[in-house]
Amino acid sequence: MAKHRKATIAARMRAAREASGLSQGQVARTLNMHRPTISEIEAGRRAVSAEELPVFARLYGVETWWLASAESEEKIDADMAKYHLAARHLSKMKQSDFDRLMDLIEMMRAEE
Repeated sequence: MAKHRKATIAARMRAAREASGLSQGQVARTLNMHRPTISEIEAGRRAVSAEELPVFARLYGVETWWLASAESEEKIDADMAKYHLAARHLSKMKQSDFDRLMDLIEMMRAEE
């Protein structure tokens, strides 16, 4: 069970980094780590400490619980595919349209 959990966290770390549009090198520089350390984490050969998990979550814009939970990989892959598609569309928007969309999203979240 622990091996499966470690592999799940590793897969989520990679998926979250990729969805955030960051390279392993960028993450390493931001967190003052070596790039091979990020590679080792994403390969499941190095555990992420309880102190590091929220730091990665903040950087990647995801919830700490999501990185650490044992939800199925199929659901993660489907969710991440949707996020990748949205990111591709967002990256092609004019800045003014993107800003308006972000304002709309913030208004919707405030109504929750």
